Formats: sequence, C-alpha cells, structure tokens
Amino acid sequence: MRMPKKFLLVSGLLLAILLGGGIRYAKKHRERTITLPSVLPYVSPRTSTMTSPVAEMPSLAPSTSRSIPTPVASIPSLPSATVLPPISPPTLAAEVNLAIPFAVQAPYQNWEAPYDEFCEEASVLMAASYILNRTLPNAATIDAGLLAIKAFEEERFGYYKDTTAEETAVILREYFNISNVAVVYDPTIEDIKKAIAAGRAVIVPAAGRQLLNPYFRQPGPLYHMLVIKGYLRDGTFITNDPGTRRGADFLYDPEVLLGAVHDWNGGDVENGRKVMIVVG
Repeated sequence: MRMPKKFLLVSGLLLAILLGGGIRYAKKHRERTITLPSVLPYVSPRTSTMTSPVAEMPSLAPSTSRSIPTPVASIPSLPSATVLPPISPPTLAAEVNLAIPFAVQAPYQNWEAPYDEFCEEASVLMAASYILNRTLPNAATIDAGLLAIKAFEEERFGYYKDTTAEETAVILREYFNISNVAVVYDPTIEDIKKAIAAGRAVIVPAAGRQLLNPYFRQPGPLYHMLVIKGYLRDGTFITNDPGTRRGADFLYDPEVLLGAVHDWNGGDVENGRKVMIVVG
C-alpha cells in the first residue's frame, strides 16, 4: 500500500530526531567514559601502617541489635579513633578522581557464597589500599584480601554478612590500623564532594536495587556497598562498584546514588539512615 507523502515526511522527521538523539547520547556517554580526570594519589596527614588484626582489638559497643562477642580479655583496648581534620578543602575542585584501585567482589567471577556477600569487604579493601598506597594487581591478591577480611569479621563480630557503616569503620580502624576514619550521618551531595576533593575515600552503604545498575544480577542486591572516588564537572559521581566486573570508574547520577544510600538498619534497608564512611 502506498503511504501518503505527508505520512512519509513526518515519519522521516521523527526517525531523524530519534537517530540524532541516540547519536548525541552515545557520543556523550562515550566522552564521559574516556575523559575522566587524571587520578590523584593519596596524600596522608600522618603515617598509617597495616598491622595484624589479632594483635590489637579494642572493645566495641554494639551498633545493631545483633550480639557482638566480647573481645578476648588479654587483648588491650586502643584509644578512641582520631578525629578527622576538617574535610572542607579551601576551594572545591571542578572535578576530582582519586587513585583508588578497583576490586570486584567476585574476583574469579564466582558469584556464589561467600562472594555474593563481599561488597563490604571489597569496598574496604579498595579504600584501604588507596590509603596505604597498595595495589590490587590481580584476582589472587583481591581474593586473598577478601577472605582475610572475612576471617577478621567472623572473629570480631561473629559474622561477616551485612556489616553496618559503624562496623565497616571498625574493619578499617582495627584490621588495617587506619585511624582517620569517620562515620558521617545524613550527608549531602556537597558533603560527599568536599570529602573527595580533600583526597579522602568515601564508602557508602545502599539499598542496592535503588541504584538501578543494569549490570547487577537483577533485581539487584537488597543491601550493597561501594566506593565513591570522584566526580565530574557536571556533578556525576565516579565510583568503584564491586557488585559488577564493569564497576571500575562506574558513573552514577548524584541524586540517584544519594537517594539509594541507606544503612543496614537490621535488614529494613530502604528505611535505613543515610550515612557515609570517610577514610583518610
């Protein structure tokens, strides 16, 4: 059947608009993936070194309803964690990209237990490696690091799954001996950017399904954790998301990411408080 000329003209215009929009979107996405800011190494206000997690283990008041075993009596208590210096840089850089190495939570692509629950461990491993100037060169290094953190958690807490922001901070302080760790509640997008601009790694817990990451095993994790390592000029967050092998330098819309940020909250994640862990 012959189509009217007016119909063909309108159809052609619509097709051109759609194609033009698609090309512009693809070009913008491609540019955003290849034009990240240069990475910045960590500059420490003091020296941090990694020590054995068994050698020093202070007591910790429970931060959830779960029971935390009392530490062994012979293990001495440590002083309270050092208060972080102000996290507001003199001027907020237009864009920042910290040199935080990437670790996927399933380094050998085995997404069964325990690796399906290793987002917290992977996030801690990435942030600590940045602070301690260590690399994560291969799957074997990452796998060994994840399993070592799991062993520490099981001894320290009695479990390794679904650690809260406060518990995750304990891993950084006690296992990695990083004193400059702060748990900041109700952060804003500006707060996150200020911490990153000051050269600090930011870890956030999230209601994973609200992140809308297309590379997650759908519908996505109930509870998730990731590292925010930078931001672009348009405000887009640069992250290392351990929940996918495509998670290195993964870009999240700032409103989407902050909207998904929630602490464990006893399993009621979507009603958990907004919180970030600032490291360094």
